[in-house]
Amino acid sequence: MSLRFYYQWIATRTAYIIHLFPHMIGLLPLGFIIGDTFGGRLTVNPIQYLTQRTGWFALSLLLMTLACTPLNRWLGWKQVMRWRRPLGLYSFGYASLHVAMFVGIDYGLDLSLILQVMTEKRYIIAGLLAFMLLVPLAITSTTGWQRRLRQSWRRLHRLVYPAAILAVIHYLWLSKDPRPALIAGTLLAILLFARIPARQVWQRVVQWRYERTQRQTGARR
Repeated sequence: MSLRFYYQWIATRTAYIIHLFPHMIGLLPLGFIIGDTFGGRLTVNPIQYLTQRTGWFALSLLLMTLACTPLNRWLGWKQVMRWRRPLGLYSFGYASLHVAMFVGIDYGLDLSLILQVMTEKRYIIAGLLAFMLLVPLAITSTTGWQRRLRQSWRRLHRLVYPAAILAVIHYLWLSKDPRPALIAGTLLAILLFARIPARQVWQRVVQWRYERTQRQTGARR
């Protein structure tokens, strides 16, 4: 067989692995949950443990989703742009499990009790708002909805930014140890800043240095 055949075979397998990679990442937390369940590592409060784990996995995958555009824009990794939809849907899936455990299992679908606890614990309000913002994004994630909404689709999917901010706030307010939430918030801030095109960032830096020089020159006079 020729070298060209081997090159084509390697390229095909590589493309296949790249295509599966976001699904491998998205299913890995589920594997951890199943392993913890059968391994007896759910602690004395398994519902709380699973609720916290699914919430953390949802936030982590949401940050990975937001990292795709900066990786493409700054490093030229075009293949990661195909990962945004599956990673975002996996994030929504774990967020749905997180909310379902809280509403259905922890509070037994008791609306009055849920409303009462919402007035007492502000982190629940932030979390539910973040989830509500993610719902229309998950529904309209298909190519068909993208064609129907056209330019409005992009504007609608910018709701992911306030959803991510609210998710970090939710995690910060409920955590006894704020360090993981602060790390997540720092990563989110970096990812949001990195979405600005490199040329635009450089223009702002140049403009800032020019204005500072002008102020210093004016002060000397």
